[in-house]
Amino acid sequence: MEMRILGNTGLQVSRLALGTMTWGRDTDEHEAADQLRSYLEAGGNFLDTAALYGDGDSERVIGGFLGTLIERSEILISTKAGISYKANERRVNNSRSSLLDDLDKSLTRLGVEYVDLWQIHGWDESVPLEETLSALDFAVSSGRVRYVGLSNFNGWQLARAATLQNPLFGKSPIASVQREYSLLNREIESELLPAAAELGVGVLAWSPLGRGVLTGKYRNGMPSDSRGATPHFADFIAPYLNSRSSSIVEAVCVAAEGLGYSPLEVALAWVRDSVGVASAIVGARTGAQLRGVLTSEEIALPDPVRFALDDITVAKN
Repeated sequence: MEMRILGNTGLQVSRLALGTMTWGRDTDEHEAADQLRSYLEAGGNFLDTAALYGDGDSERVIGGFLGTLIERSEILISTKAGISYKANERRVNNSRSSLLDDLDKSLTRLGVEYVDLWQIHGWDESVPLEETLSALDFAVSSGRVRYVGLSNFNGWQLARAATLQNPLFGKSPIASVQREYSLLNREIESELLPAAAELGVGVLAWSPLGRGVLTGKYRNGMPSDSRGATPHFADFIAPYLNSRSSSIVEAVCVAAEGLGYSPLEVALAWVRDSVGVASAIVGARTGAQLRGVLTSEEIALPDPVRFALDDITVAKN
């Protein structure tokens, strides 16, 4: 698998990262192990998780694989802090004490002394950004984190954070920003991608398959075994089950048929090779599904197809 440099760092990440949001909940340890083996065999080196995922179960599952399926030194671990659910209510807390507490708990669940990339999971308007960023500096200086990043920040939020974290002032620089990006959601192109390029920040694209919709699985209704049919993912998938999305999915399917690829391969290759993207985060419920995703490594979209998909999806945004 091709390796890419993450922003203005020396960190090399595989251009496909393995997302583990479902591990420990929809994906049991057996299936997770199958996924990890397939991912490693394909040459991947980058795991993405968060304290939020499965209320920590994702991190616990990963921790169980370290030293058994893979040595710690052979994998990059990225996790996130700052968001939790309590009494079914989403809570954001980017205070220094809360973030560092989240980090300590993540390290314990993972069974590691450090994580390679630690990210603030979302913007918190109730906490001064300077306080939030001080947690990043302390995490790095204490040896618990190698690189720091942001998740779900918009362009101006990234710009402000990256400016405050100027390494010339002894700060830990922002290495990455993680945001949703797909043919169904190109919002980051207007502000975030240009800001990241100017600031030397690597972009990690989550949900490059449009929350699974771009695979074409929802073209003829709601499959009973799909994420859209589960209680905790139904609302997540629903925004892309509309006429606009359907027309884009049809365009992807037409392109895939003409190239002899699957819609999944076309949609993922488009994001993976977009300018500014360091790595696209892919996830699956089973090892078989992930192996289907990893076949995208074997293809590259011809420029005319990429340009056609650009035109179609921009016109519909």
